[in-house]
Amino acid sequence: MKYGYLIDMDGVIYRGSEPIEGAAEFVAHLIEEGIPYLFLTNNSAYTPLDVVVKLRKFGIETSPEHVYTSAQATAEFVHLQKPNGTAFVIGEGGLLAALHEIGYAITRDEPDYVIVGEGRVLNYELLEHAHRLIVNGAHLLATNSDTWCPTDAGPRPGCGAIVAMLEAATGRKAYHVGKPNPFMMRAARKRLGLRTDEVIMIGDTMETDIRGATELGFRSILVLTGSSTPQTLKEFPFAPTQVVRSVGELVPARSPGRA
Repeated sequence: MKYGYLIDMDGVIYRGSEPIEGAAEFVAHLIEEGIPYLFLTNNSAYTPLDVVVKLRKFGIETSPEHVYTSAQATAEFVHLQKPNGTAFVIGEGGLLAALHEIGYAITRDEPDYVIVGEGRVLNYELLEHAHRLIVNGAHLLATNSDTWCPTDAGPRPGCGAIVAMLEAATGRKAYHVGKPNPFMMRAARKRLGLRTDEVIMIGDTMETDIRGATELGFRSILVLTGSSTPQTLKEFPFAPTQVVRSVGELVPARSPGRA
């Protein structure tokens, strides 16, 4: 049967700046066998090329065509809703680049959208200006709903936390484009060129990766190298198709152990 993988990154392929054992071998196996795959990340701060360069440091050789970020998904969304529009952005280079690629202009004056992504660029001035733009009619978008992000130094507030402040201040609800939103995951499936029953999502979080896969009818594999533990599964009414200790166990030669 034909199949392919959507692969989350932080917690699956690496943790912060450290590679996860067996990840490079797993990707090499996919390439050798010609199995379709796409790295799928909610982090909008980086371009696909940035991601490729980071993966290279972990011994993983891939190309930008095998990377799909929430920044790209957000750009696709606004392009479908309002082509050649404008946006005020709280975010970093990956989001700005994706918007420019689809013909969106960045502006502080009467934008169609206020778009919030991952990054460390937030200050009160940006928050105050975004608040006024939303009150005056700009639509509020978020690249993802993650309220925190893992770093080598520990967790930090994520895009979802920033957006929550704007929602509370304006009384408007944001539209979150990234995982587990079906928009991003369906777009990723189309990039693989596969049917729903041919897609397998590999992730480390129940709330985003596994939930998104479940709602779209994808098979799913939960790895225990990130934010989830066997006890975590008991908190959710849905379950992954399979649970493994790490992505390295999906390499045939390394497959005997299972969680």
